[in-house]
Amino acid sequence: MGRAAPSRSPGAEPPRRRGPRRPSLAALGLVAALGLLLGSGDCQLQTSCRIQKCTTDFVSLTSHLNSALEGFDLEFCKALRAYSACTYRNSKVCRGNLVYHSAVLGISDLMSQRNCSKDGPTSSTNPELSHDPCNYSGHTEARKHQGGEKTPPPTYLFCGLFGDPHLRTFKDRFQTCKVEGAWPLIDNNYLSVQVTNVPVVPGSSATATNKITIIFKSYQDCTDQKVYQAVTDDLPAAFVDGTTSGGDGNTKSLQIVEKVSGKYIEMHARYIGTTVYIRQLGHYLTLAIRMPQELVMAYEESQDLQLCVNGCPSSERIDDSGHLPLPVMGQLLPQSGAAHPWSVYTLETATAKCHEKMLVKDIYFYSCVFDLLTTGDANFTAAAHSALQDVEALHPRKEHWHIFPSSGGGGVDKGSKFFVGIGLVCFILVAFL
Repeated sequence: MGRAAPSRSPGAEPPRRRGPRRPSLAALGLVAALGLLLGSGDCQLQTSCRIQKCTTDFVSLTSHLNSALEGFDLEFCKALRAYSACTYRNSKVCRGNLVYHSAVLGISDLMSQRNCSKDGPTSSTNPELSHDPCNYSGHTEARKHQGGEKTPPPTYLFCGLFGDPHLRTFKDRFQTCKVEGAWPLIDNNYLSVQVTNVPVVPGSSATATNKITIIFKSYQDCTDQKVYQAVTDDLPAAFVDGTTSGGDGNTKSLQIVEKVSGKYIEMHARYIGTTVYIRQLGHYLTLAIRMPQELVMAYEESQDLQLCVNGCPSSERIDDSGHLPLPVMGQLLPQSGAAHPWSVYTLETATAKCHEKMLVKDIYFYSCVFDLLTTGDANFTAAAHSALQDVEALHPRKEHWHIFPSSGGGGVDKGSKFFVGIGLVCFILVAFL
């Protein structure tokens, strides 16, 4: 293009149109690798090595190109750069994979043949979609557009732990448990969360959380393994290695954001579509998490002890069917009496205190009353209120934000004030047996 025509001697045959440039041995090796790869199946590749995806994307980007048409080199170079970027992202997990290394060599040779610069625009498998491999929402969009088929948006689940302690599972079941010591909330292929609970007051079976440990497991090139740990009066805005993010410095596929120094932090893991809130209120910690359902359920049979997934073991429960308050047999305190020597609240004053922050008398309201009667610590009012705020921020379905005590199954009708009062006081007595 733009070059002078070569001179020829008289009588020589007119020049024939040049065919496509013949690829070198390395390029032929790439083509052979493509054929081997596309016909081999996953059994010959490491599960985490995504070179097959890189290759099929390159084929789809170039299969329709015609080398005889203007603009071929431009589009082919864009596809090669996209292919090269894909192999670079998989360089760690594909180390030692022969198909991967054949592709890398072939890409380099083809870029030299076509005079492609390493820097420049790249093609997308979907022109309307810029796919970020370390963005979970990008993964789902790519799946939705693949093959032109419509797929439903990902389902997100919520789990929260607060107070004495009260657990809201991924299935929106509400439980109050003892669970003293270290217990796993979440333990799947992507994330592990463990909490440690200690007794709130001497002689009580009620506990509260004073330590949280979170492990973000290594995932492709998005992040190396990162460990976070918080304990009472030490809520750091960094992982244990001193960093505040994981992955590439520009994309920040995993990041800690400090909202209130020493009191409230958020963790955003874009590569797994997960958000975690941790707060310290008084002497204890609260936790709320939102995570995609398909990742929540990605665990082995040996990992089934997860409070967020399956709830507390029945031997650790101090509620009934997840609803407060609980009517029980036993000697009742007068309705105006204090629930415990440590508590400065009566049923009436505890109810009034919780009503200051929570106008809706749902399970969070009753948990607040229970915690005040158990401990006398007004910080548990703020814990219950913040827990509800976290639900409103992270729970994907507004109609499920509030959970009300049931009128059946051993629960209480929310309109029966007297039954609520008697049940709460009896609940306190049981907790101190």
